Amino acid sequence: MPFSPYVETARQAARIGGAILVDYLEDAERKKADRKQRFDFVTEVDHLSESAIIEFIKRRHPEHHILAEESGGEQQAKGYQWVIDPLDGTKNYIHGFPYFGVSVALLQDGQVVTGAVLDPVRDELFYAERQQGAFLNGERLRVSDTEDLSLVLLATGFPFRAKHLTDRYFEVFTHLFQQVSDQRRAGAASLDLAYVACGRLDGFWELTLNAWDIAAGTLLIEEAGGRVTDFWGGQSHMQTGHVVASNGRIHQAIVDVVGPAFPDLKP
Repeated sequence: MPFSPYVETARQAARIGGAILVDYLEDAERKKADRKQRFDFVTEVDHLSESAIIEFIKRRHPEHHILAEESGGEQQAKGYQWVIDPLDGTKNYIHGFPYFGVSVALLQDGQVVTGAVLDPVRDELFYAERQQGAFLNGERLRVSDTEDLSLVLLATGFPFRAKHLTDRYFEVFTHLFQQVSDQRRAGAASLDLAYVACGRLDGFWELTLNAWDIAAGTLLIEEAGGRVTDFWGGQSHMQTGHVVASNGRIHQAIVDVVGPAFPDLKP
């Protein structure tokens, strides 16, 4: 069964945004950051990428809603809505650390049905459509088959939006670190999730993410045979931003550590 036209929209939109990121990557003057929140920054490039993506999508689907990191909006319970992160890994980008991406997803009645994540540095385009599978540059994706925790490679992200949770976060980090092979903190959740989908990582967990950080990546993982939940094994991750993603085989082991550490965050 062929992909819907929405997949091509997502893929092209991600490439449009990614081209802008690459164009300005070496231009230090274009990477001046304005302080948006105490520990959260936005660059001019964010806005350029987002504007180009939104303009493209509106030309193709003028009747659809849009939720984007810089221009805002609210998640829609009904109808079609595009959820966009024009530059995931802003701090990496500002510092020239080559791990950042563009994430574009389409929700239908609140459920992610199409998603694309682009790593413009490596020219890797991950994309998926519900019940049609997940792909990387045309090749079908499958999550890893790792079951032995001692062989597992996890990724995570520091709770920079909720630094008051740092102590508990590092308790969980330490507990997991003692069980698994290693953990990584690379700084771009959309790519971390894509890496779970293609088996480069076995699992991922992070607090206080936004819908645009995870929408496309969660679909990639589900369509690649993995599992995505909130910290307690439920399905509130798109609303709460507290997400556990894995190959499915090690999922409960992560939830059993993460969930009990944050009972006050459970919806």
